[in-house]
Amino acid sequence: MSDPPSVRYEVTGRVARLTLNRPERGNVITLELVRVLSECVERADLEPAVHVLLLAGEGPGFCAGYDLVESAERMGAAVRDDAIGGAPSPPPGSPLDPAVIAANHDPAGTWDAMVDHAMMSRNVRGFMSLMHCGKPVVCKVHGFCVGGGTDMALCSDLLVIAAGAKIGYPPARVWGSPTTALWAQRVGAQRAKRLLFTGDSLSGAEAAEWGLAIEAPPDERLDERAEALVERIATLPLNQLRMMKLLVNQTVLAQDLYATQALGTLLDGIARHTAEGYAFQQRAAEASFKQAVRERDEPFGDAGRSTYKG
Repeated sequence: MSDPPSVRYEVTGRVARLTLNRPERGNVITLELVRVLSECVERADLEPAVHVLLLAGEGPGFCAGYDLVESAERMGAAVRDDAIGGAPSPPPGSPLDPAVIAANHDPAGTWDAMVDHAMMSRNVRGFMSLMHCGKPVVCKVHGFCVGGGTDMALCSDLLVIAAGAKIGYPPARVWGSPTTALWAQRVGAQRAKRLLFTGDSLSGAEAAEWGLAIEAPPDERLDERAEALVERIATLPLNQLRMMKLLVNQTVLAQDLYATQALGTLLDGIARHTAEGYAFQQRAAEASFKQAVRERDEPFGDAGRSTYKG
């Protein structure tokens, strides 16, 4: 029996439903997941009957970030020069997995920033497929959406998040930089700094107050409210939806988003190769990645409660 798809694809009426489907791992991000997500987005964009996409996550939460636990706990694994070629969907933990390239670098060796950038840029292009899709994308978040998981939420057009859910970018504290670089565009420069200078997360209710989410219903009403929104959007003619998305997206793209994303992706690699980044990785190798995260978050009063994986 084959493994279930990392992203489940279904169409009901005018709605294409894309569901992250690794619930036992918190729907953590792998190269395969990003590839399959892009394929599902393109499939929905090409289906004439589909007017709107609904992105969601299976299990206890939307997405716990990158799948870095195993790779962060291994020190000094070789990163091959051919890592940016090869198979399109390597298994997690292989030398072609972006998590391995990101995490497994011997500080005694030379770090190739362009190999790192090539892999992480590939993920950015996958996440941005949500923005570049000609049809509206609504992201429904429950439980948690942290670390790299926020890239998918922020690249979607509209975010509906459960009031009790958690969204944020804890790796701003050490070992990360937002590669899609959309926080300032979504919440404004000052509030983006408030989040990224601390690595703090928002509740769903706070996300709505800040304008990040369009709505934050009670947890038990999340499905109902998300369905009501996509069904209402789906009533519009498809050509009108495409025109409206194209129009509004020009405002975002005109703000040098691509240049900012290139910088954010480079900084993400740099953040993993600072003295503090190496110390974090060394601690993960010694005591486990979860323990390193717990110690990182302890000064902020949320140690042990983070669902963040990467």
